[in-house]
Amino acid sequence: MTADFYPISFLVCLGALSGWFFYRDDEKRSDLLRKIFFGAITVYGATWVFSQGALSYKFLVLGREMLVLITVPLFLSFFRKNKWIFVTLLFVVLGSLDHFYFEKLKFTFPQEKPVELANEVALDVNGEMLIELLDGHEISEINSILTKYNLEATPAFDPVDKNSTDLDDYYLINVPARLENDLINVKNAFEENSLVEWVEMNEQYALSPLEITPQKTLSKLNKKYGLNDPGLPNLWGFEAMDMTSLYEVLKNTKPKKQALIAILDTGVDAVHEDIQANFQSIKSKHDSDGAGHGTHCAGIAAAVSNNNKGIASFSQTNEYVRVTSVKVLTSGGYGTQKMIIDGIIEAADAGADVLSLSLGGLSNDSRQRAYSKAVEYANNKGAIVVVAAGNSNRNAKDFAPANTPGVIAVSAIDTVLNRASFSNKVNDLKMGIAAPGVSIYSTFPNSEYRILNGTSMATPYVAGLLGLMKSLRPELTTKEAYDLLDTSGKKLKSGNETGRLIQPGAAIKELLN
Repeated sequence: MTADFYPISFLVCLGALSGWFFYRDDEKRSDLLRKIFFGAITVYGATWVFSQGALSYKFLVLGREMLVLITVPLFLSFFRKNKWIFVTLLFVVLGSLDHFYFEKLKFTFPQEKPVELANEVALDVNGEMLIELLDGHEISEINSILTKYNLEATPAFDPVDKNSTDLDDYYLINVPARLENDLINVKNAFEENSLVEWVEMNEQYALSPLEITPQKTLSKLNKKYGLNDPGLPNLWGFEAMDMTSLYEVLKNTKPKKQALIAILDTGVDAVHEDIQANFQSIKSKHDSDGAGHGTHCAGIAAAVSNNNKGIASFSQTNEYVRVTSVKVLTSGGYGTQKMIIDGIIEAADAGADVLSLSLGGLSNDSRQRAYSKAVEYANNKGAIVVVAAGNSNRNAKDFAPANTPGVIAVSAIDTVLNRASFSNKVNDLKMGIAAPGVSIYSTFPNSEYRILNGTSMATPYVAGLLGLMKSLRPELTTKEAYDLLDTSGKKLKSGNETGRLIQPGAAIKELLN
C-alpha cells in the first residue's frame, strides 16, 4: 500500500498547494485546501520516513520531490488572475505528472519496486537491454520486434576467441526515449521470441562514495621489511597481513613468469613515479586517470617497491608482477554493464592473469548471464577475476558483478580487524575473502598519494596477492586460488560476514608445498 500512498499523497499535496495559491484570498476555500495539504503532506512524510532505503538516497528523493512541489505552484500562481487559464494549466500539469511521473514516484524505494522497473538501479539510456540470440541466427531475423518498437540493435561484444564463447551472440538494444516507461513490454516481446535466448537490462553503476580521511601517518610502524619506501609507516595493512612472513618466503623463490594484473577502473596514471616502472600498457587511452580511483587501486596491487618513493607492494624485487589498465568507468566514476564486460573481454584477450574490479552496484536482475559468460571467458584464458563486495553495508549477493559465479568477492576490514562499517557482507557468496579497506594510503594521479576507504581498496590487495601466486604457479585456477586464500587466511570476529583476512606469507607457503 505504501507504493500507492506515496505518489497519491504527493500529487494531492501538489494539487492542494496549487489551489491554495489560487484561492488564498477566499478564506473558506483556502482553509479547506490548507487542511488537505497538511493532511497529504503528513501522509507523504510518513511514507518517506518508513520506506526502506539509504538515508542519502532518501534525501536525494526528497530534494527531487520538493523541487517539483515548489516550482509548479509558483509557476501556476502567475496565472491566478485568469481562472480558466489557471484551471486548465493545473489539470494539464497534474495530468502530465500522473502520466509521466506517477510510476517514477510509485517505484521510488527499493522494496516497493518490481524487478523490471526499479529506479534505484539506472539503465544506460543509450542501450537499455542486452539480448542473446540463439547461436547461428542473425539480428535481421527478429526485425518485426525492432520495427514495431523502433529499436536500434548493435553487436554488444567482440571477443577475439569467438569459438569459445557465446558473447558474440549478444546485441545492445537502444529503446527510444518515448518507450522508456514501457520497457517491460519490450522485454516481454524479446522473451517471447523463440530466437532470443536471453534478455537482461544494461544496468549503470557508479563508484560508491568514499570516505576520505586526512592525509596523515596513521601509526608509526617500526618495521621496514627490508624496504626504503618512505610511505611504509602509513601501511597498517602490512602488519595485519603479516608481510614479514611473505618477504621471508619470497627470499627462496623465483617467478616462473611475470604475471599481469589488470585494473578495470577509471584508468591509471601510467607515469606515476611509483607505478611507471611496473606498468605495461594495453592501449594508450587507458593510461590516464581523471578520477584517481584506478590509480589508487593500481598502487595497492603493484606499486614499485624499494625505490625510495611512495609505498610498496607484495614483492621487494618487483620481478613477480606488472600492472596494466583498462578504462571501464568515466572520470565521473560511471559505467555500464556493457562497458565493464567489454573491459573484462579486453583484459582477458590481452593476456591478463588477474582482473581487479573495484566497482559494481545493486542489481535488479536475479541473474546476469552476460557477466557469467564474460567471467567464464576470462577464466578459460587463464585469468582470475576479483571484485569488490560493495560499500552499502548490505548483502553482496544483491550486488553485481560481486554476485557473479566464478569471481572472488572482497570485503573490507578496518584497522582493528572488524568488518568496515560500510562493507557489504559476503557470507552468501561462494568465494568471499577479506582485506584491509579503511585508511588505505596509496598512489594518486600526478605522483601524489592519498588515503581512501572502501572495498575498492581491499580488492587490489587480493588482486596483488593473486598476481604473485600466478607468477609462481601460472596454471593456478580461481577455485584453487580461493581455497589457498581461505585455508591460509586469518579468522576474524566477523566470521563469514567478511570471510578470512588474507595472509600472503601463509598462502604462498601453501602454494609452494
